[in-house]
Amino acid sequence: MRLRLFGGLRNITREGAIRNAFAGISLASMNIPQVLGYTRIASMPAVTGLYTVLLPLVAFAIFGSSCRLVVAADSATAAIFSSALSRMATPGSPHYMALVSMVALLTAGLLLIARIFKLGFLADFLPQTVLVGFLAGVGVQVGILMCGDMTGLALTANNSLIQAWELIRTLSQSNIPTVLLSLLVIFVILLGKRFASRIPIPLMAVLGAIAASAMFHFSRYGIADIGQVAGGLPVFGLPQVSWGETLPLVPVAASCFVMIIAQSEATARAFATRHREAIEADADILGLAAANAAAALSGTFVVNGSPTQTAMAERAGAENQFAQLVFAGAVLVVLLFLTGPLRYLPRCVLGAIVFTVAVSMIDIAALRDIRHESPGEFTLAIMAAITVVGAGVEQGILLAIALSLFRHVRHSYRPDTRVLIPGTSGNWVPAPVVSGTQTGPGFIIYRFGADLFYANYTRFITDIHMLTDSAKPLIRSCVVEASAITDIDFSAAHAIRDLLIDLAAQNVAVIFARVSPSLHADMNRHGITAVIGADRIFTTLHEAIAAAQHRQKALANDKM
Repeated sequence: MRLRLFGGLRNITREGAIRNAFAGISLASMNIPQVLGYTRIASMPAVTGLYTVLLPLVAFAIFGSSCRLVVAADSATAAIFSSALSRMATPGSPHYMALVSMVALLTAGLLLIARIFKLGFLADFLPQTVLVGFLAGVGVQVGILMCGDMTGLALTANNSLIQAWELIRTLSQSNIPTVLLSLLVIFVILLGKRFASRIPIPLMAVLGAIAASAMFHFSRYGIADIGQVAGGLPVFGLPQVSWGETLPLVPVAASCFVMIIAQSEATARAFATRHREAIEADADILGLAAANAAAALSGTFVVNGSPTQTAMAERAGAENQFAQLVFAGAVLVVLLFLTGPLRYLPRCVLGAIVFTVAVSMIDIAALRDIRHESPGEFTLAIMAAITVVGAGVEQGILLAIALSLFRHVRHSYRPDTRVLIPGTSGNWVPAPVVSGTQTGPGFIIYRFGADLFYANYTRFITDIHMLTDSAKPLIRSCVVEASAITDIDFSAAHAIRDLLIDLAAQNVAVIFARVSPSLHADMNRHGITAVIGADRIFTTLHEAIAAAQHRQKALANDKM
């Protein structure tokens, strides 16, 4: 496994370093309130949010390749482990924190395995369309959870739907000052995002809320604050979790792993493409493994390639990982000298900040585009979102993968099949496969739109029989346009070989066109070439049609 360190710092210049240093300070001002807010989703102490943007940032900068990806706390992964671990330990307790760190360590191990065996392709099993629905569901789930903090109500249920019902049922008991402050913060953040996106409005909201809370004693009005925030460096060490407690954490870590692979790679690719930059997926996976190992050993939670924070970094002017290193330096200063005033920060302000992030995860425009362009994929996206809200994040991500695979298998199981007939301008026009359809008198060109395997070869055989049995005039040549067929498995090959023998007995010649080298090798290995003859396998459609027409003429001359 070849290592290339500091890949995200390539081609850095002195002027670029200065520019990225300012971007890093700006990024810190925007992101520190956000990572503090994510601790509410993770049910972790506020200081652990700062830990996610300390050593993990440095670890990814060393081992990763993406110049722009920001690896830090993320709402999706926080929701994954918090929903599972809250049933195993009291949220925020030392035992809970140990379990959370162990999930990060297990996730790092899975990512390292993925790097060693080059399993980055697993990200392809969570397509962008389903990811949009999944993130929308996470957004709804997080939004409901944050409504408790924003109203001053303690939501005790784990399920989002039950939480929503609990919220509605106890809404009359809300703390009015807490609600008003939450609405004010949301209004200010949304207004700033609309008209002043480069200004760190969340940081200004946090600083303003801290100052106002300390000056006017918000706690007197029932507005809860986050309490004392421990300062200084994190305590390093392995999480103290027994082997019996570790095993149930593996599925949680696996869910985080899949989410990290899918979301981080999608984000890194999107921003690299936008800026015409090269990335190495394997190096990024190694960087993510190192970042999560750093998170586990420093007592914090799973980190992920965050699309929202990466977008913030781009808006701040960050061009490479030097900006993230400066960001980590700014967090170190906060940890050492500035955690004292954080105790006055109203909890509802963090809830409001995270609520705005949750709302931004529901990409209505993307869902509308998916519905317009691919109604089937839109249905899968909505089902993933509903599952996340109704059953949980882990179930949602597993369903998303299962539905995506099912949709792919369904396409392969029922591929598009056509008969090619002459068009008005001399081209070939695809027509439905129905009895009686012929390309020309006595011959057909049949197109099968997928690889042949055990689940779909009956479709191939049924279509051929439909087109050749009782045809008028009788079919004597059948050209199989095989451009979409790259592989034939054992079961399909044996069934098709029997079909070819039956057709030969009926004086029907089968000719294969547009045969790729891999398909030709399969046909040789399975004995199909021996049945039909090597002279009936062609790399072009033109040659195959010429062979079929030549046979038709020869049969016509024999009758004369």
